[in-house]
Amino acid sequence: MLPMDYQYYIGSWIYKVIGKADPEFASFLHRQGYIDGNKQFKLFNYSPLNFGKPILWKEKSLFEICIDTVFLHVSFYMPDAAERFIVGLFNNQQVFVGDKFNGIDLTVSQIERLAEPAITATMFYKAGSPIVISVAREGEKYAKYLSPKEKDYSDFIKNNLIQKWKTIPMAERLHDDFSFEWEVTSEPKSKLATVKPYTPQQSKVRGYMYEFKMTAPEEIHRLILSAGIGEKNSTGFGWVEVK
Repeated sequence: MLPMDYQYYIGSWIYKVIGKADPEFASFLHRQGYIDGNKQFKLFNYSPLNFGKPILWKEKSLFEICIDTVFLHVSFYMPDAAERFIVGLFNNQQVFVGDKFNGIDLTVSQIERLAEPAITATMFYKAGSPIVISVAREGEKYAKYLSPKEKDYSDFIKNNLIQKWKTIPMAERLHDDFSFEWEVTSEPKSKLATVKPYTPQQSKVRGYMYEFKMTAPEEIHRLILSAGIGEKNSTGFGWVEVK
């Protein structure tokens, strides 16, 4: 039995694995990340678990897992020289995914490095986990989570990508007015998720699942495939795949 809002626990596990190999890097990711002004980014992302067709216990917010092997994609934005730091790091690792009431024990049995997809200026994507964009308005206590149908949504997407790019050490400079086109190509579906459940920091996050077409420099496409799109990527949001 797996809580529906399990993504937070995956991110916590990734931090722990990195910490065992390089505590300094893990602490940097967790406490600071890559900074642009007052914005912080972790520049890694991960997919939802692929566990086939579970039995849904909607009233209890649980999945009943019916298969023995599950799959997870994890991506990092890092130079090629650091790849060996990640490859093999997760092999044979054990993890409990869940809260203090329900969860599943897993052991990493196989790791495969996937080839990068062919990248062109215009790409078609599908969200694998909810894409989150929020805006904090003056005088309002809580940030507002935006729908892709709202005005200027694409501007918030572009600005988020620019801020991420600026935090990357030694990255080539991109002008803020680089060619960028954004088009939602499916009906967005709203999803509300709980982050850090059963802790004092528990909060609700709203994101949207949809397909989209994006025209941008190749570096930006590689960035979203490595680190996700939108906000809260290191908490399991904004995972996209090429259609």
